[in-house]
Amino acid sequence: MRPRQGPDPPGTRSFATEIAIAMTRDDAIRFFSHQQAAWNARDPIALARDYKDDGTIISPIFRTVQGKEAIVESFQSLFGTFPDWQYTGEELLVDGDTVAEPFVVNATHSREFMGLPGSGRKFEIQGVRILKLQDALIAYERRYYDFTGLLIQLGVLRGKPARP
Repeated sequence: MRPRQGPDPPGTRSFATEIAIAMTRDDAIRFFSHQQAAWNARDPIALARDYKDDGTIISPIFRTVQGKEAIVESFQSLFGTFPDWQYTGEELLVDGDTVAEPFVVNATHSREFMGLPGSGRKFEIQGVRILKLQDALIAYERRYYDFTGLLIQLGVLRGKPARP
């Protein structure tokens, strides 16, 4: 994030000021490279360090998680259930302090998930995280992915193939 150059004049906040404090694409690439290293290490503490103390994650698996302690717990639960979780972030879309990160996850259902014992089934999901950054930290994150497809891969739901 680029630091703002001095205070705004009283009663104003110009478009130029917004640009001056917005995250650049290079800043975002560095930030998410650091995030990818924490994902690769499956390190809940390192991942949570990148969130504001009152940060929020909205996810199909965890619903709404708010606050750094709850965020750490959500990552611990994720890696406990899927110990080989491999998150791969793809090319970022950056618009000021809003970032979209498409991703692919490969993992194995090893432990209880939503009341179901570990099945040993491997799965792959694709999705995108939409993030709002403030002060070089994640303030808000919303995750979108095919949760129904995940449940089908885990054998929780059955799907019929589409007819041509």
